[in-house]
Order: sequence, then C-alpha cells, then structure tokens
Amino acid sequence: MQVGTVTESNERDPNEDTEWNEILRKFGILPPKEKPKDEIEEMVLRLQKEAEVKPYERMNLKELKEAEDDFDEADRKAVEMYRQQRLQEWKCLQRRQKYGELREISGQQYVKEVTNAPEDVWVIIHLYRTSIPMCLLVNEHLSQLARKFPEAKFVKAIVNSCIQDYHDTCLPTILVYKSGEIKGRFIGVPECGGIYLKVEELEWKLAEVGAIETDLEENPKKETINMMTLSKQNTSAHENTNTKSSDVLKPHIT
Repeated sequence: MQVGTVTESNERDPNEDTEWNEILRKFGILPPKEKPKDEIEEMVLRLQKEAEVKPYERMNLKELKEAEDDFDEADRKAVEMYRQQRLQEWKCLQRRQKYGELREISGQQYVKEVTNAPEDVWVIIHLYRTSIPMCLLVNEHLSQLARKFPEAKFVKAIVNSCIQDYHDTCLPTILVYKSGEIKGRFIGVPECGGIYLKVEELEWKLAEVGAIETDLEENPKKETINMMTLSKQNTSAHENTNTKSSDVLKPHIT
C-alpha cells in the first residue's frame, strides 16, 4: 500500500491545480507551474508588438500625408501627433539652416529682411559704422548670440545705406522687430550697455523685450551696478571724512 501510494504521488501532474501541489511549490519541492502554451504565445506577441517600430515612425512628412488613409482608427491620433512633432522639427531645422549667424544686409534689403520678415520671427538689426569701436564690439556679441539663438534672425547694416546723416552719438543702434513692428530699441553707447558691454548683458537686454529666451537667471549687469553703487558710497564716505578732517585742521581766525 505504501509503495503504491508513493508511486501514485510521484505520477501526479506537477502542474495540476491542487492544494498539495501549491504547498510543494511554496517550499520549492515542485518547480513553478508552467504557463499554458497559448498564454506564453500571447505574451510573446504582446512584447513583440510593443517592441515593434510603428511604420509611421520611419516616414517623412510627405509619406505620412500619402499613407494617411492606410492607418486604422487606433493609430490615426498617434499619427497626427507624430506628424505635428515632425512638422515642428522640420520648422526648427529650417530656421537653423536659414538663421544661426549675423548676416550683412543693405538698405535696399531692409524692408524685405526686417519689416516683412515672417510674423513669428524676431528680427534683431544692428545699424553700425566700422569706425566706431563700440559697434565692432556689438557685432562680435551679436554673432555669438545668433549662433546661440538660431530661431531669431540677426542682421547688421552699415547705417549710411539705411539712414543718411545719422549722427555718430546714436551708434550703435539696435532695433528689435516682430511682425513688422519695433518692439525694442537701444540707441547709443549708454543704452546699448556701455563700452565694457558683455555678451551676457546684451543677451539679457534682448530677452527683456522678448526676442530670445535666455537661460540667465538674473541681470548680469546687476552685479556691476551694485559694485558701482558701493564704490560711490565708499567715495562719498571718504570725502565726508576728509571734509571733517580738514575742518579740524583749519586755523581759527578771530
């Protein structure tokens, strides 16, 4: 009887759903229950589907348009979202190829390149003379900013080709346009930031009028202003001290 019982127990299906088999699996005597074949196949198919690259992910904008009717309803929303994403990437690439540098224009090109620029494009134009050192400094900074912010259009023009008899005291002149309108202007050395202008300071000025989106957290000129204020305060205090000392040393005439 005992031998028969053992034999009967050994011949039991280890995948059978019995309380005894569950106990044996719990203690590691039996291996984990095998999943049914159809369930395994279903899992494999699901994983393959998740890993599968959607056909529309390999398509460009033209191919997406042509194949629009071939997708089922479940994919159409995803296709539209993907199409919009590709469209934005294409626009960004076009702008990077079109802009990204400080370009020289003439007065005859002013209306076309500046006033009539696309409505969604910010245009920064610098009117300058090569004989003015501050203008050369601004051109250098604008070249750096044009590479950093390729979505904005940076141009420069010799002032005489645009405006006749423009006074040197008004240079450099930086004008900021959007949709054909002037949104900001910096005329002359003081407004442009002074002869020691740093590129970060010019970046902040352009960001303040909305032409670019800077990653600067605060006005870099602020530190300079604070140092100048402190210096003036120290000078004023020193002068007061000297005045008091002079008063003490003055001879009293009676």
